Amino acid sequence: MNIEDWIECSLGDLLKLKNGYAFKSSKYQNEGVPVLRIGDIQDWNVDIKNAKRIEEDEEYDSHIVNKGDILIAMSGATTGKFGIYNSEEKAYQNQRVGNLIPHSKKYTLKNYIYYLLYSLKRDIEQQAYGGAQPNISATKIEALSTKLFPLPIQKAIVKKIEALFTHLDSGIADLKKAQDQLVIYRQAVLKKAFERELMKNAEKYKLKNITSKIGSGSTPKGGQANYKTSGIPLIRSLNIHFDHIKYDGLAFIDESQAEKLKNVIVQQGDVLLNITGASIGRVNIAPNEFDNGRVNQHVSIIRPKDKIFNTKFLKLYIQSSKIQSWIANVNVGATRQGLTKSALENLEIPVPSLQEQHQIISDIESRLSVCDTVEKDIANSLEKAQALRQSILKKAFDGKLLNEEEIAACKAHRDYEPASVSLERIRAEKTK
Repeated sequence: MNIEDWIECSLGDLLKLKNGYAFKSSKYQNEGVPVLRIGDIQDWNVDIKNAKRIEEDEEYDSHIVNKGDILIAMSGATTGKFGIYNSEEKAYQNQRVGNLIPHSKKYTLKNYIYYLLYSLKRDIEQQAYGGAQPNISATKIEALSTKLFPLPIQKAIVKKIEALFTHLDSGIADLKKAQDQLVIYRQAVLKKAFERELMKNAEKYKLKNITSKIGSGSTPKGGQANYKTSGIPLIRSLNIHFDHIKYDGLAFIDESQAEKLKNVIVQQGDVLLNITGASIGRVNIAPNEFDNGRVNQHVSIIRPKDKIFNTKFLKLYIQSSKIQSWIANVNVGATRQGLTKSALENLEIPVPSLQEQHQIISDIESRLSVCDTVEKDIANSLEKAQALRQSILKKAFDGKLLNEEEIAACKAHRDYEPASVSLERIRAEKTK
């Protein structure tokens, strides 16, 4: 691509980042105009399904969001995420949400701006996360370096990106479908293992009679603001997953805070079960790193008696569809308080001999090890797909995505003019 086919400029030469309005939450209601907040920006789109609403008022007219507008989260944990508003419904822009408005609709396609921002996502995140509190400055965003292409080349770039992304998305959908099938297969393995004859003939015990401890903790006074960067681990529901322990986001407390939770000291090998919230039922075994840690009120310690119960057997049994269904049914109700200690204590569990437990575990693990391998391959493929998406965008805005024939067709178009001329026209419109 020749020098005349593109020109370097700043993002601010092409668009303005407009700030939102500080709506008062006390004025929110069930009907009216949707107020677009950070939480409404999801998966590169803006969804009004759960948006708060407010009565229409001329006072907010300078903060109207129109179909096709690109919104970006300007502060908080998800700073830098953005999406296109595709609804025909009139909406308002909340504070901490930026509207990226092109100076010229004639010389810059909105979809071109969208993919341009997508390609700059990492640069935007670097700008946002430079300080202690994630936030985006409109000045810094507008100062980012980029390129402008003539309108016919913009159209060709967008068309090719969308064609490549459609193919890529199809492959990603197949991979995610395979992931879902693995989840079903895992449950089928557990179901078959725990429906065998020896389980049917095993004597049943209430959980309280085969454990030495069942109990959850609490959140230290002051909550998250008083967590430490190191010290004694405080295990929360976000750390407990069926197939792994999540160390990212692990909280820590000091000795004085831990002393108040001395009745919920974690021991290596404890079964840890999420008992409230969206992750209720997730279960795993406490690793070495959690030894002497504490749990908060959303996680219960279940400590089997060694001579009766194998910890791994209990973890897998709780993970099975039978107990997961029981947990879901117990959790249904107006208050949705989750699993109580009493409910857990009175849960009946079939207990075969330790030898039979070991045999069941061995059978399950031999089948699930194949799942683990396939799952890792799928995860690697999904990572590669995301890397390929970024590679496509990089090529596009480095001027390397279109071949010579495609560029020649663009230059033959009646709307073609050098990018430098287009930029001057945009700057003139910006000045006006």
